[in-house]
Amino acid sequence: MYQQITPPPKKEYVDSSILIYVAFCTAFFPRILNAVGAPSAINFLHFAVVPLVLAIILTTAKPRMRDQIAVSRTLFISIVVFSGVFLISALINSAGFINAALDFLMLSEPFLLLLAIVYIPISRSKLSLLKKLFLASCLINLLLAFVQWPLLVKGVLSTKGMGLQDAVQGVFYITGAGNYVSATLSICVGLYFFSTFSKIFPIWVRVSVLAATFWQIILADCKQIVLALGLAWVLLVIIRSQNITQALKYLITLILVSAVFLFCVQNIPDFSAYNAWARPELYGLDGEATHAKIAGIRIILSFHKSFLNLLFGLGPGHTIGRLGGWLLKDYWDLLGPLGATTHPASQAVWDAANSDWLNQSGGSTIFSPFFTWAGIWGDLGFVGLGVYLYLAFVVWHCFCSDDLPRFWLLSILIIGLIFTQMEEPGYMLSMAFLIGVRWQEKRMAAQNNFNSRTRGMVLLTSQTSG
Repeated sequence: MYQQITPPPKKEYVDSSILIYVAFCTAFFPRILNAVGAPSAINFLHFAVVPLVLAIILTTAKPRMRDQIAVSRTLFISIVVFSGVFLISALINSAGFINAALDFLMLSEPFLLLLAIVYIPISRSKLSLLKKLFLASCLINLLLAFVQWPLLVKGVLSTKGMGLQDAVQGVFYITGAGNYVSATLSICVGLYFFSTFSKIFPIWVRVSVLAATFWQIILADCKQIVLALGLAWVLLVIIRSQNITQALKYLITLILVSAVFLFCVQNIPDFSAYNAWARPELYGLDGEATHAKIAGIRIILSFHKSFLNLLFGLGPGHTIGRLGGWLLKDYWDLLGPLGATTHPASQAVWDAANSDWLNQSGGSTIFSPFFTWAGIWGDLGFVGLGVYLYLAFVVWHCFCSDDLPRFWLLSILIIGLIFTQMEEPGYMLSMAFLIGVRWQEKRMAAQNNFNSRTRGMVLLTSQTSG
């Protein structure tokens, strides 16, 4: 399984690892750069850089391991099939080519970056460098969030019409849901730091960092993220139920954390906002929250004209994903001249959302009809939704080699039911970076174990022969 095929030149993977970090930075830092004066076009830079970096790596890198080549091929073929769905949907619905290109890149970029990371033959030192650069970037995000809070309170920083807590956004300052993106990333990286660096940092350092990431969630009022992470943990317990010891450990952790959290909600003012969900009359099949959440799906169905719309949707960027819901409107001066197209379904859903008190100013995004899974289905139909789910399965089966990346992936999938955070490049490329680095760590450890066993068998054989 770990048989070497062709050892690569040393310079090759050095350059590739740096290129991957540069590609990540083009999606991670442009918001804060835009906030301090960079042109808004910088927000689109990653759409060109990430595919270019992947093309360079695929044409120059020479992976050494058969398993590395096999999983890369599987992911690459799945991405190609996914691109075909966008072209078919665009042709059927007369969507602009720029719609198809942007929507494809927005949804597939994480897979492109993941493919680049797992394809390169990387040394232990270069992998360590990548991790340090990535963690340093995420630390900047965390520290900026804590710096922004007092500056926002004193009026030094503008909230741009948002609430104070909503404007605590770290490197994603200032965007519509930057607080959710920043806080989710911080907690996921905090868990990675806590679990991975036990031999380097003492327990009090790792606990302090993890606690700081939890506090960012409270500071930025990211209630939905708490819900998503909690549900992901519950699913992980269920999935790991065959391993009784591991499942019990996770279950006990869940119970303890839930008990502490409920105590805080009932007794600490900073947690009182979580009581806003304690309204059972809103839920249920006929509840107002349910009607508000699925309003977009009902409206999209009303615009279907044929069976092809069920299969391939209303066209890329034509419904309630991030492109159709926000980007086309916000950047029409840039995208309109390039042939971008819109669809009345998007505005119809906006009209419905704006007329619903649950989604008006100050409402919770958990009731929003704009969320990624509905956007994928609305734009690309059941075929596109099925291919995307298969891509997620490939990542789960091939790259989630232990429970931490499984938890990350489950949280991503659940977040996709809440809002359009699954289409935020800074967040999704960060999570792809984490999953890819974790896979490289596990692959490298497995390779070292294999080599050690091989050397042991060779030594034992030579001793026996002697």
